[in-house]
Formats: sequence, structure tokens, C-alpha cells
Amino acid sequence: MIMIGEMELIGRLLIGTAAGVAVGFERTRKQKSAGIRTFGLVGLGTAAAASIFSDPSQTDAASRVVQGIVTGIGFLGAGTIVLRDRELHPRGLTTAAAIWVTAALGCAAGLGDWPIVVTAVFVALLLLAVDHSIERWAGGDRDLEAEASGATQDREGAPSKAPEP
Repeated sequence: MIMIGEMELIGRLLIGTAAGVAVGFERTRKQKSAGIRTFGLVGLGTAAAASIFSDPSQTDAASRVVQGIVTGIGFLGAGTIVLRDRELHPRGLTTAAAIWVTAALGCAAGLGDWPIVVTAVFVALLLLAVDHSIERWAGGDRDLEAEASGATQDREGAPSKAPEP
């Protein structure tokens, strides 16, 4: 078995952490509950787990680790999704997706796939920069327009008016 050097391992862990911190910084800037620390830890943890089985002779083991991470991280992301009474749309979907992407970035870093990490961080940050107004414009979302005007629906879809302040 070929062992990666200590400096290579440290580089993989730092790149995984940096990828998470980059995504987490964007979420912190937008004042989301999961931010730099959460995303940095996800990047570090997944890079560490993937690094354990990064040897080319252990592709089966690496594949199972990545599958477990991708599945398991979904539970962390699911914890960020909330649907409140009188709201039409759940909150936290973008944060959940960003956590999942960060786990994939950490796995790629842990396996030493630098081009994937760099490209995916860039694309993820571009996507996170897209504003909801662009989504409303592109999708012509009447539900979002109604929500902005104060009209809402209950969970069964019955129209209601938001209480006056």
C-alpha cells in the first residue's frame, strides 16, 4: 500500500477545511444559522474521512466512505430545513444544499482531486450569490409575490391574510 506523505495529508485537510470555510463565509455573510464553523467542520471531517482510504488500491473502501458521507450528511442538512406556520415555502433549503456540497468538496479534497475542489467552490459561490429576486424574475413565482404582498396560505393551501402589525 502506498501511503501519502504527511504534507500531502495536511494539504488535503486544509483544502477541505478552506472549501468549507469559503462556503460558510457566504452563509455567515447572509446571517444564516450554519456558517463558517459548521461548514469548515463539515469540510474538514469529510476530507479526513476520505483521506483514510485515498490509496489507489482502496477504491472500494473509498467508495463506501463517500457513499456513507453523502447519505449521512443529508441528515445534518435536513436539520436546517424549517416550515413555519403561515409560510408558503420552507426555509433552509439552500443551506442544506450547501452543507451537502461542502461534504462533497471535503471528499474530493480528501481524495486529492484539487481541480474538482477549486472548480466546485467557484461554482458553488456563484450559485449562492444568485439573489431571490433573480429567481422570482426567472420563475415568475406568484407564491413569492403573494408572500411579499402579505397574502399567505396555511399548510393545507387555503388562502389567508397575514395579520396586520
